[in-house]
Amino acid sequence: MKLEPRASAAGVRLIAHEVLGSTNAEALQLARHGERGPLWVTAERQSAGRGRRGRAWISPPGNLYASLLLTGPAAAEHWPQLSFVAALAIHDAVVEVAGDLKPLLAIKWPNDLLLAGAKFAGILIEGEGDVNAVAIGIGVNCARHPADTEFPATDLAAAGVPVAPKTLFLALSVKMLGRIAQWNAGEGFSTIRADWLARASGVGEGVRVRLAERELAGCFEALDEAGALVLRLPDGNVTTIAAGDVFTGTSSSPDKAS
Repeated sequence: MKLEPRASAAGVRLIAHEVLGSTNAEALQLARHGERGPLWVTAERQSAGRGRRGRAWISPPGNLYASLLLTGPAAAEHWPQLSFVAALAIHDAVVEVAGDLKPLLAIKWPNDLLLAGAKFAGILIEGEGDVNAVAIGIGVNCARHPADTEFPATDLAAAGVPVAPKTLFLALSVKMLGRIAQWNAGEGFSTIRADWLARASGVGEGVRVRLAERELAGCFEALDEAGALVLRLPDGNVTTIAAGDVFTGTSSSPDKAS
């Protein structure tokens, strides 16, 4: 793995591994030992990759596994917004290296990217308040994807555009820098939100949202100012949802490995 020269010039650093348990876990462990971001931690394979809500993230060779460690990027209440920042950066990077796929790309709330309606990338944001650090974990299916997920999965090669992880990471390292600058510690989230909505899946459509103890159905109307999903219920009332598993009427069930 290598950083794009503009990322290196901006002070971003990289530690690349062949195998790690989890790039996020390694990044946060480094933060606890005094490491300061921005620092990318990558692995060719993860033995204990994980997604949101403790779900397993299958991590065979051939895909991209990377975490960006940031130190004091913003007030802690703004850290979840980095999921939207990262989603845009991944979208930007894929368009950069595989432009033919652009019409097939979409972003799925709150932390996935879709290719022709199937998931090919996910994001996990984890923070450590004691050391004022946050890790932006990214997994992109470049060459392989799991076959037993509840939400359909795919990879770039399956779409007919094989992209090496190192090629995608090179683009991602600079695209992420640009999106973080746009976000500006939360001050620019309104423009991030607008760009995200322009690429989003399901806006204006009927969706179902699985929460911890219940499931809601309605129309995905927008994102609120904090990035929560605005759902209009069948009775006309509107509710906002900060976290949940979203799936559309065309999906048999919500995403298992987000």
